Amino acid sequence: MNRNVYLWSRRFISMTLTATLAAVSLATQAGEPGTCTQVRMADPGWTDIDATNAITGVLLKALGYQQTVANLSVPITYEGLKKGQVDVFLGNWMPAQGPLVKPFVESHAIDVLHANLSNAKFTLAVPDYVAAAGVHSFADLAKYADRFGDKIYGIEPGAPANQNISKMIGDKAFGLGNWTLVASSETAMLTQVERAVRDKRWIVFLAWEPHLMNTKFHLTYLSGGDAYFGPNYGGATVNTVTRAGFASQCGNLGRLFKQMTFNVDLENHIIASVLQDKVNVNAAVRDALKAHPELLSAWLDGVTTTSGANALQAVDHALADH
Repeated sequence: MNRNVYLWSRRFISMTLTATLAAVSLATQAGEPGTCTQVRMADPGWTDIDATNAITGVLLKALGYQQTVANLSVPITYEGLKKGQVDVFLGNWMPAQGPLVKPFVESHAIDVLHANLSNAKFTLAVPDYVAAAGVHSFADLAKYADRFGDKIYGIEPGAPANQNISKMIGDKAFGLGNWTLVASSETAMLTQVERAVRDKRWIVFLAWEPHLMNTKFHLTYLSGGDAYFGPNYGGATVNTVTRAGFASQCGNLGRLFKQMTFNVDLENHIIASVLQDKVNVNAAVRDALKAHPELLSAWLDGVTTTSGANALQAVDHALADH
C-alpha cells in the first residue's frame, strides 16, 4: 500500500473513531438515545395537569426535546402507558386512583417515578351557604336530599373519583343509595357549580386543590369521606408515572422527571393567570418560572440538553428570549 494512502487511511479511521466516541460521549452526557427526544404525555382535561404539562413543555423545548400531549381519559392513559404509547403522565392522584392503578403497578406495566405534588386535596364540597345551613360532612347530605335533587356532580366518565362516588352510592353509604352521579367533565361540572352559586341553589360536587375553584367560589370541603377519598379531606399526593423502563432508557429525562416537584401555590398562580386573567398558558408558565429560579435549579440539577449542554443555562436563555 502507498505510504501516503496508508497514513491517510489511519488518520481517517482515527478521526472517525474520535467522532464516534464523541457522539457516544454526547449521548451518554444526555443520558439517552435519540428516540427519547419525542416525549409523549397525556392530559385528562384537568386544569392542574394543563398547568404542569405546560411547565414541562417549556422546559423540554428549551432542552431540545419535542413534547406531544394527547387528551385521554385516565383509564385510557394507563392503557397507553402499558402499551408504550404514552411516556409520561403527571396526574396520578393518590389515593383516589389507587384501585385503578394497582394492577398496572403490580404487573410492572408502569413505573411510579416520583411524587410531584403533596398537600393537595380531592373530595366532595359544597358552596359555603350550603355549609352554613348545616352541611359539613358526607353524613349530612342525605338529610337534605330534596335540596340537592339526589345528585352528586362529578367529572369525566370513567375517572377514578367518579368510581369512588359510584361505589359509595352502590354501598348505600351515608344513606345515599338512591342518589345519582352526574358525570360530565371538569368544565361542565364547574359550569353547573357557577350557575348554582349564582342562584344560591344547593349543589354537591367533586372539588380539589390546586384549582381556581378554590378562589372563584367560596367552598367548604366535606369531612367524613375517608373510606372513599382518604383522610384529611381527601388529602392527596400526585405522582409522576411513566411507561415501564422509561427512566432507565431515557436517563436524562428520567432525572428531570424525578426532580420536578411542584407546589400548590405555583399551580394555583398559573391556573389563575390562565383562567382568570386570560393569559396564554405558556406565557403564564414562563412568568412563573422566571419568578422562581430556585425551582429550576433543583429541577435541572445534573440534567443536560439533548446535545449535552448545561440545562439550566439553556432554560434561562429560552426564558430571557420571551
